[in-house]
Amino acid sequence: MLRSISSNWSLNALQILVFMVLTPFAVDALGREDYGVWEVLVAAAGPLQLLALGLPMATVRAVSSAVAAQDPDEASRAAGTSLSLTLILGACAALIGLAVRATFAAYIASEPEWSGLGAARVADAKFALDVLLANVAAGFALALPYALYDAHQDFVARNLIRGAGLIVKLGATIGFLTLRADLTTLAFVQIGVAALEFAVALTVSRVRHPGVSLRPRAVRWTEARSLLSFSVFAFLLNMGALLAFRIDALVIGAHRPPAEAAVYGFGNKIFDPFIQVLLGIGMVLMPMAAAAARRNDLDAVREAFLRWSKIAVTIVALVGGYLMVLGPEFLAAWIGDEYSPRSGDLLRILMLSFFLFLPVRGVALPVLMGLGRAKAPGLGLLAMGFANLGLSVALIGPYGLVGVALGTAIPNVVFSIVFARTACVALDVGPLHWLGYAFVRPLAAALVASAVLWGAAEWLEPTSFPVLVGAGVCYTALFGVLALAIAFRGDARFNLSLPGPLRRLGA
Repeated sequence: MLRSISSNWSLNALQILVFMVLTPFAVDALGREDYGVWEVLVAAAGPLQLLALGLPMATVRAVSSAVAAQDPDEASRAAGTSLSLTLILGACAALIGLAVRATFAAYIASEPEWSGLGAARVADAKFALDVLLANVAAGFALALPYALYDAHQDFVARNLIRGAGLIVKLGATIGFLTLRADLTTLAFVQIGVAALEFAVALTVSRVRHPGVSLRPRAVRWTEARSLLSFSVFAFLLNMGALLAFRIDALVIGAHRPPAEAAVYGFGNKIFDPFIQVLLGIGMVLMPMAAAAARRNDLDAVREAFLRWSKIAVTIVALVGGYLMVLGPEFLAAWIGDEYSPRSGDLLRILMLSFFLFLPVRGVALPVLMGLGRAKAPGLGLLAMGFANLGLSVALIGPYGLVGVALGTAIPNVVFSIVFARTACVALDVGPLHWLGYAFVRPLAAALVASAVLWGAAEWLEPTSFPVLVGAGVCYTALFGVLALAIAFRGDARFNLSLPGPLRRLGA
């Protein structure tokens, strides 16, 4: 299990590196206003992803359960039925995309905030949206081979393919935007890389998982009902996540000029790879919990829940402590001249809520989904998404972009409290025991390390990117020592043999 999660984290590290390079490059190539338009386009196309109805997640659970029962025929039926359903849903998404495109075209023609773009840039935005909508419609089936890797817990091979795709995306984006810097070019890179990854992933899967075939099958109600009964709640989970984290750009685009979406995106976008690090844990925990539930081994799930909750909190405390102290300075050095100080304030507001939300989203929810208890998380995240949307619309008028950030942060915290307790009850773990075990010591280590970082920052006033990276390396080293001495000392679940100085420091 550790090997699989480490593989996911290696992919996350590559994602962060590519993200750190591509974001400022795209902003510089397109300009902040056009990059803000891109943020709005991605948000406009995003809701169509909901039409996948959570089938990839349902496929992972169904196939992993069949693999645990050593029934390859059942696994192939589930995979084939899911592929047929995704092709049908992709066709529906393409039709609905025509309405989305017409609505967007009418909107930008009538809104004065968009009048300064000019006819050529508006035409570019419309065509880029067409490509993005096609990518979403095709993406239902294009992503399905990865469900087979997840179900077999074959994360190393999966991540090697995805990592190669990231490298191709990096080179293609830089190369093509250098030749032609417009939104259509950026959109074509997305769909081209997705198609290439699908071809490679499917070919490799046929070699590594010969017992499970991924080919369209006649949709029989028995198999479809089994998938859809779970996927409907995975759909609600995805819909809630989209409303909570992807729709803000549309809210801002409806009330502010396009460049404002970029300002918010700079403060919010840094969390995308951060969230993926935590989801890298969940990707492994969900099929593990499903297989353990099939064996009626709840003790193994309980131990994994406690162990990985503590690891997740430690990761969030490490990154969050740095961002709370030097996040604005890091954004300024990373983005360059296009940076707005407001982005740093937004980052800090969002980070406060993510201290609690990310461990719950990365560990507690996948465990509940793996145990088959998908209804409550799906409805809960959907409610969180609607609360986010409602609060953001209500608060953007009086408070601007800060109101949008508060509209995200407040529902995050409420959702986390509710579903941390839900997971604890399902696993017969006391909520206060979980909170004390997973949070208290890692956060204590983070407070000490952050206080030292804050003192050093007040003295050095770091502004250059190399100095900020160096400060991050030193902070990480200090946090690592403190975490070993304070958070993991004497913990039987990790059984670490610490040197004498670290044991004395912890005491």
